Amino acid sequence: MSKLQIGLAIAGVLLLAALVLHGIWSARRHQPRQADPEPEGAALRDAEATLPADPVLGAVPAADGLLLPPSAEKKPLLDPLIDVLATIELEHPVSGEAVLQHMPATRRVGSKPYGIEGLHQADGQWEPPQPGHRYSALQAGVQLANRAGALNEIEYSEFVVKTQALADALGGTPEFPDMLDAVARGRELDAFASEHDAQLSVTLRARHTAWSAGYVQQHAARLGFVAGVLPGRMVLPSSQPGQPPILGLQYDPQAALAADPSMTAIRDVMLSLDVAQVPRSEQPYVRLREAVKHLAEVMDGQITDDNGQPLSSDAMDLIGSELETLYDKLDARELSAGSLLARRLFS
Repeated sequence: MSKLQIGLAIAGVLLLAALVLHGIWSARRHQPRQADPEPEGAALRDAEATLPADPVLGAVPAADGLLLPPSAEKKPLLDPLIDVLATIELEHPVSGEAVLQHMPATRRVGSKPYGIEGLHQADGQWEPPQPGHRYSALQAGVQLANRAGALNEIEYSEFVVKTQALADALGGTPEFPDMLDAVARGRELDAFASEHDAQLSVTLRARHTAWSAGYVQQHAARLGFVAGVLPGRMVLPSSQPGQPPILGLQYDPQAALAADPSMTAIRDVMLSLDVAQVPRSEQPYVRLREAVKHLAEVMDGQITDDNGQPLSSDAMDLIGSELETLYDKLDARELSAGSLLARRLFS
C-alpha cells in the first residue's frame, strides 16, 4: 500500500470519527434538558420545607352546590350581597334530618349554586342543615351571578319551584323576592364581576434546548410547586389550609403522561394567577414575577405574553400597578380577593 493510500485511509477514518462525534454532539445538543440527580432524601426534604402543614390543594366552591370549604371559615353560606334569598316560615321547628331528607338532589339551579340554611333553634345562628339540630326557620338562596353569567328568568323560576317543594314537604311558607328585581340585581353584579375579573398568565419559552417533563417538575418543585390534580399541572399551595392555590403552572399534559417523561420535549410553560381567588396578603403577583424570573434564569427561558411577545420589566410593573387598583375596587365592594364571597362569585 502506497503512502498516498495510507494517508487517504487515515483521513477517511478521521473524517468518519469526526462525523460520528458531530452526530453525538448534535444529538446531545438537541436532547431535552434532563433533571439533575437528587441526593437520596433531598426531594422529600425540599417538599417538607415548602409545603404548609396538612395542605388541601385547589379548594374552590364545589360544582354541585354551596359547600363549606374545609378551612376555618365557618360563615353562613348565603349572603344577600351575592344571593337571592327566600325565607321559609315554619309551622313548628323541624329537625336537621328532616331538612336533609327533603332537600333537592341537585344543589344547582341552571348554572348557579343553590343552597339551604336553617336558623338553629338553640343559638339563633344560620347554618347548613345538620343532623341532631333543630331549626325554627329556613332560608333558600341562589347565586345572582358567577362566571357563567347572570341569573336569568328561567333559573329564577327553577329556584322558586325547588324552594316551594321543600317548603311544602316541611310544612313551611316561602316568601320570594320580586323576580324582575332579582334578575336586575344579577345583571348588575355580573357587569361588575366581568369588569373586575382578572386571570393573569405569563409564558416561559425555551430559548434554545427544549425541556423534559422531569426537568420542569424539578425546577418548579424547588420553588414550592407540587403536583396538581390534572396531568401537566402544578400548583403553589396557599399558606392557609383549605384555600385555593396561589399560583398554577402548566405544561403539555401529554408530556406528563408519557411512558418515558425524560424523552419528552417541552418548549413552553405557563404560570397563572386567578386574582379573585387569592388574598392580596399572599402577594401572589410578586410571587408570580419572582417565580417566572427565577425559572427563566435557571432554565434558559424567555418570559413572554400569550402571543409570544417578550414581557419587559416595565410592562410587568404596569400590570402590578393595575392590580393594586383592582384590589381596592374589590375591597370597596366587600368582595375582597380571596374572601369566601369573591371565590364564589368568580367561579
